[in-house]
Amino acid sequence: MKPTLYILAAGMGSRYGGLKQLDGLGPSGETIMDYSVYDAIKAGFGRVVFVIGKHFEDDFRRKVLSKYQGKIQTDIVFQSLDALPIGVSVPAGREKPWGTNHAVLMAKGVIKEPFLVINADDFYGYDTFRAAAEFLSGNLKGNEYCMVGFALKNTLSETGSVSRGVCEVGADGYLKKVTEIKEIVKAGDEIKFKCEDGTMRPISSETAVSMNAWGFTPDYFEHSENYFRDIFLPANMGDLRSEFFIPLMVDYLIGQGVASVKCIDTNAEWFGVTYAEDRPGVVQKIKDLIAAGVYPERLF
Repeated sequence: MKPTLYILAAGMGSRYGGLKQLDGLGPSGETIMDYSVYDAIKAGFGRVVFVIGKHFEDDFRRKVLSKYQGKIQTDIVFQSLDALPIGVSVPAGREKPWGTNHAVLMAKGVIKEPFLVINADDFYGYDTFRAAAEFLSGNLKGNEYCMVGFALKNTLSETGSVSRGVCEVGADGYLKKVTEIKEIVKAGDEIKFKCEDGTMRPISSETAVSMNAWGFTPDYFEHSENYFRDIFLPANMGDLRSEFFIPLMVDYLIGQGVASVKCIDTNAEWFGVTYAEDRPGVVQKIKDLIAAGVYPERLF
């Protein structure tokens, strides 16, 4: 069975200033998602599922899904604030989405095969999809996951801070711990992040980080549902900005000895449009890849 690609495309892109998932960055109006889908098809994925916001479904179907007809099977699911366990209501004043792992949960019942989760607005490169497809097409027994890791230095924005899942990897190549760290910035020749006490601390440029390229088997949905209902929501209902991140869930499963996560290294240089100021640089990088023969002028 071919693995499925699951693309997180529900966010409004508040820092970017619009629906960056629908922003045409390639020479023929391609979005970053288009390059991910192109690479996934080439790597052997059999289907693409998108999680989006219901409010831009029509635009998404017209501008994005229509491109893939005849190329690969596609489906969509929706993330919303009120997608909560039975008996739980959205807290008064809550506007922020519940986070990336809540978005993953939206595909429960739709995805029944091993799958790779990625962000819509991140460019990962073909090797990411090739390596993940190879792992996910193996003889997995369940609770066997993977993560494609990037060197921190290859994942920074030139125009602002970023959040990353900082990884501790064992000598056996398996993930031991992942910690979500916010406000990571370039500071001259150093890279620093903001600690809880507000001070800035240096971090190695070679640190392995997650860019939300996670490979899971379908049992991950049940684990996530149980944790969200029984642990996350009771502890965070009073915090209107709390988020159920993928690294939080993965770290819990590793700590409980429930799952293993194989770390797949890549030297690929990530790029994306975290901020509007990032856009010109991304457009140029895509032009450079086309000039080098990595991608055709028109993908679909």
